[in-house]
Amino acid sequence: MTVATSRHPVPASPEPAGVDNRLVVGGTALTWRSLPTPTLPDPAAVLARSAVHALTAARQHAVHGTELLLSTASRVDAVMRAELLEAGFTVGVLDGDGVHPSAPARPRAAEPGRLWLLTSGSTGRPKRVGHTLDTLTTVRADQPDRTWLCPYAPGTYAWWQVVTLSLTQPGQHLVVVEPDELDDWPTVAAAHRVDAASGTPTFWRRTLYRDAEALGRVPLRQITLGGEPVDQAILDQLREVFPAARISWIYASSEVGASIVVHDGRAGFPVDWLDRETPGRPTLSVRDDELVVTSPYHGAGLAGPIRTGDRVQVLDGRVLITGRLDSDEINVGGSKVSAGVVRGVLAGHPAVAWARVTGRRAPVLGRMVVAEVVLAAADPSGVDTGVPDEAALVRWCADRLPEHAVPRRIRVLTDIPVKETLKSDV
Repeated sequence: MTVATSRHPVPASPEPAGVDNRLVVGGTALTWRSLPTPTLPDPAAVLARSAVHALTAARQHAVHGTELLLSTASRVDAVMRAELLEAGFTVGVLDGDGVHPSAPARPRAAEPGRLWLLTSGSTGRPKRVGHTLDTLTTVRADQPDRTWLCPYAPGTYAWWQVVTLSLTQPGQHLVVVEPDELDDWPTVAAAHRVDAASGTPTFWRRTLYRDAEALGRVPLRQITLGGEPVDQAILDQLREVFPAARISWIYASSEVGASIVVHDGRAGFPVDWLDRETPGRPTLSVRDDELVVTSPYHGAGLAGPIRTGDRVQVLDGRVLITGRLDSDEINVGGSKVSAGVVRGVLAGHPAVAWARVTGRRAPVLGRMVVAEVVLAAADPSGVDTGVPDEAALVRWCADRLPEHAVPRRIRVLTDIPVKETLKSDV
């Protein structure tokens, strides 16, 4: 790969502490130090052509502090590109020949050290949230040596969490997979002795569904889940495959940073964590069934209690995050149904690999609960595993949910859908 290198005669900042950590991208072994630092406009909105180009932009920012928004071209449509130009960014594609820029009509002075993230767009169009490397670096204590898998789209909050860990901590190596490698990532990970991996619940469900045997050959000691509601079923499935690994789920967002980390193997977090004020740590609250976070890692311009838009339910001493407020609640004839709770019940069926629950218009009731599921792969030995039909799944739900929350229609899909952000559209 050839990338135009920076004309800065000396680094503007010391090299990051993880500069000699190993990077494996596209099967090629590199280090942060061996990556070139491209010459970037300032401020720049960089659309990385590939994973290695995204990493070069990250290192350039770490060394020179260029104001940077990093993404992939597929996440920035024509409207967003126009908005970035209007905001004074030079928008450019970064590839092996350097940056191909489009300059703004009204350039502006750069804000040194500023990093911009595009939200996932779960509440509508993505919006920009300002951070710095310091506010994105939430793992500060010394860590045991790890080789991490990084499957996330460049520039997302989750991508920066893994990347900043490797940039700032010696011994935190990265194996980065491109989108076309995702279906076969366990083979890549096993070949490079990956022992830590972070992914969404959809990422883990899809891998278990497609090839649980290959996943079991990856020597994982640390498994992390985040980015979507985490239910007990996926935690239990991962524990069955990796009985000795530490399994963690993390609640984090572009707005409030990493706010909740749970290692006990149970969905949700203990209710006694609510309203507990500890210096340097986020404070968690619930208002009107919504998670509210006061965080030292919040984005620029945000302060105090921040309403997250995520719906919670307190059950058996745990605070469960069930989904987005604007999409989780289904009103069935005046009775409220949590789509996330119904989804969790369906996902708890041993033959269900994935589920999505929504509301559909219905006469008299106004809305009714409907679902889509992907069933677990059949036993390769040919033994009958009792794959359920729609009626059996409805009965399963009826035994565990109030009558108005039972899905009236359940459609079976052939594969688990996933977006570029590694999330399902739930």
